[in-house]
Amino acid sequence: MAFMFRWLLRIATGLFVLSIAAVTLIWYFASRSLPDYEGNFAVAGVSAPVEIVRDNAAVPHIFGQTDADTFYALGYVHAQDRLWQMTMLRRTAQGRLSELFGQRTVSIDNLLRRLDLYNLAVSSVQAQDAQTMAALNAYAAGVNAWLAEINSGARGRGAPEMWVFNHAIAPWQPADSIAVLKLMALQLSGQADYEVLRARTSLMLPNARLADILPDDPSSGVAALPEYSAMVGDLPQPTSPARVYDDPLSPLKSHELSGASNAWAAGLTRSAAGSTLLANDPHLGLTAPTIWYLTRLQLETGDVIGATIPGLPVVLSGRSADIGWGVTTAYVDDQDIHLEQINPDNANQYRTPDGWADFRSRDSIIRIKGAPAITLRLRWTENGPVLPGDVFDVGSVTPPGHVAALSWTALSDRDTSVSAAMAMMRARTVEGAIDAAQDYLAPAQNLTLADRTDVAMKTIGLIPRRDPMHVSRGRLPAYGYLPENRWQGRMPYADNPEFVAPEGGILGNTNNKTVDRPFPNHVSYRWGDTQRINRWRRLMQSRQVHTRDSFIEAQLDTVSFTARALLPLIGADLWFTGEAAADGTPERRRQIALTLLANWNGEMNEHLPEPLIYAAWLRALQTRLIQDDLGPLATEFTHVDPVFVERVFRDVDGASAWCDVIQSAPVETCTDMARLALDDALQWIDDSFGTNLETLRWGDVHQATHDHPTLGSVPVLQWFVNIRQSTSGGDNTLMRGRTAGEGANPFRNVHAAGYRGVYDFADPDSSVFVTATGQSGHFLSRYYDNLGELWRRGEYIPMSLDPALARAAALGVMTLVPQQNDE
Repeated sequence: MAFMFRWLLRIATGLFVLSIAAVTLIWYFASRSLPDYEGNFAVAGVSAPVEIVRDNAAVPHIFGQTDADTFYALGYVHAQDRLWQMTMLRRTAQGRLSELFGQRTVSIDNLLRRLDLYNLAVSSVQAQDAQTMAALNAYAAGVNAWLAEINSGARGRGAPEMWVFNHAIAPWQPADSIAVLKLMALQLSGQADYEVLRARTSLMLPNARLADILPDDPSSGVAALPEYSAMVGDLPQPTSPARVYDDPLSPLKSHELSGASNAWAAGLTRSAAGSTLLANDPHLGLTAPTIWYLTRLQLETGDVIGATIPGLPVVLSGRSADIGWGVTTAYVDDQDIHLEQINPDNANQYRTPDGWADFRSRDSIIRIKGAPAITLRLRWTENGPVLPGDVFDVGSVTPPGHVAALSWTALSDRDTSVSAAMAMMRARTVEGAIDAAQDYLAPAQNLTLADRTDVAMKTIGLIPRRDPMHVSRGRLPAYGYLPENRWQGRMPYADNPEFVAPEGGILGNTNNKTVDRPFPNHVSYRWGDTQRINRWRRLMQSRQVHTRDSFIEAQLDTVSFTARALLPLIGADLWFTGEAAADGTPERRRQIALTLLANWNGEMNEHLPEPLIYAAWLRALQTRLIQDDLGPLATEFTHVDPVFVERVFRDVDGASAWCDVIQSAPVETCTDMARLALDDALQWIDDSFGTNLETLRWGDVHQATHDHPTLGSVPVLQWFVNIRQSTSGGDNTLMRGRTAGEGANPFRNVHAAGYRGVYDFADPDSSVFVTATGQSGHFLSRYYDNLGELWRRGEYIPMSLDPALARAAALGVMTLVPQQNDE
């Protein structure tokens, strides 16, 4: 027995030692790719020494003697900190994910190959102006210099992920940066998805009820549309398909998560300190690391500081000494689905207004890790690329003998958006920035501006020109061979919505409707917000003048206008009613919940139980209202639409009919639905969190899920690479934390302001900014999540262009010096 015990002890000790050795070895190899933030690096490609000062938050302040040297250094530090993220963005745009991830990503590659974004980016290189080309070439040279340093300096393949997904890294090219912006356009575009959803829903409902469940902005009337079935004939009933955008690696997002943002500005008459103010917080899907990277650039036209995207040498939201700029998704209707009829006698042809024409086509090979390669036959019509049937489930609304093609403003081989963004960054005045944006194509944005005397907002990006006789007005898939359904060029840039020096002194955008114009000058029928704008208007108009702090307060506001507006409607017949009920009974729990909500001010605070009760009630209510009418399609409506609920409970145009369950004999009222939905919500809360309502915390379910797109689901590793944080806010608060809407926890925060900035031109160095995670993409770096806790608490770091402040507590100073050629 003693002999056996000794051997068991030796084996256990050996296994323990081997485990420690394995972990140490893994840590050693992974840590080799942690970059140095100080020292001299001899590089080929700079004309003079470039100083890179990392402030105490690891934000690089780059001081170059020429613009080319500065952009070179930006490429260098982007690659140092975010190499894996950059290579994944490029590989996604190229449609080459399956070479690393196998069958999991074939559908993503299939779509990206058909859209041909990368080849369009390659063709667009020649369309850039000389100044932009110099910047793109210098930036690419900087990225490649770091790649050379990895190879010569044994720097752990450049990123820990490279050990898991080992692959050769091609040199960075100017086209790669253009492709990154096109990829962002795909992530921010949801009009085509919404078109197909409208078509699928219209197959289930008459138009009168379609106007309820997919309502227009309430500030305008609902437009009459033809029945989709009348346009395309009989189609099978819609189902809920597997979606391309379910994978975290997919750049294609549901229209529910296709982009959002806030931006507002105050002019001289509304600023307490005598100069202008601007705040911006663009909203995107949360990831670890965040998509945003903070930097300061010394340029010949004036220094700039703000948020960049690794891979793209442009400050997309930030300020110079003279002007600040911010962006919000404009919700321009810049996508249309065209139904192309195939020649029954020749499958290689499709119908045009002038007869049959050949598809433009070519073959493309997708190489798949662990499986045979597949060959795709890519096809294009005059209207755009032919889509796979599983994208948006467009196949379910495509008649037999037809295919669906996508018209989209980003599908340009002469895309000058990067040149326009570069020119905007260098502008010195509001008017100069608006002029510079003329050549910007996609993704369409509302550009909010503030110089030292004026504020302005301009919708930038191409707006398609549609025929006034368009059959669906761009709201449903339409036959591509009808001339009236085809795009007819672009609307003049001067016609894009523009607001300069408004009389009231304040302007802003929460993705709300900006103009009320008739079709075809309408900009869009679908806007991203009908709720936050009400709270913003209240905060802006509640005081005569504003300060940096009041703008921060608005940016961090968590009061839900939606909750304040809807709870009195849906609970009108339930508040403080009913007979006495014993503890533990459903009636008693309902009374407790209603008492909590009756005393609640609508603040979606992470520490309160009321936001969870409210959110669960609204979710259960919408489910009860639509599930009998829409059947399996009801699962596509993953988020509560406040306008729909309000229409139902106010009985707008007979919308209260949604409260009656069609399959049941009794006629249910909206009060019945509200009561039953509250019981559903409370039962779900009981099953998930226990029966004590008073101890619930909204933040426990509304956690910000900054998940690593590639390693976030790997056991053990996920505890190191994912960042989870309890957060306040919700779907419709200014501090927006968009919920997932589905899954075991539908209230997790998956889409929020990954960047926040507030720029004060009365005292520019008091301007502040922050990102949602940190500067580094290396999960072993202490700068991987160093900004995350500040972001969660609503705190910021200084946004100063004063070199002395950057150097005062610098983490390190790195110098890129010209490499001496050996004679």
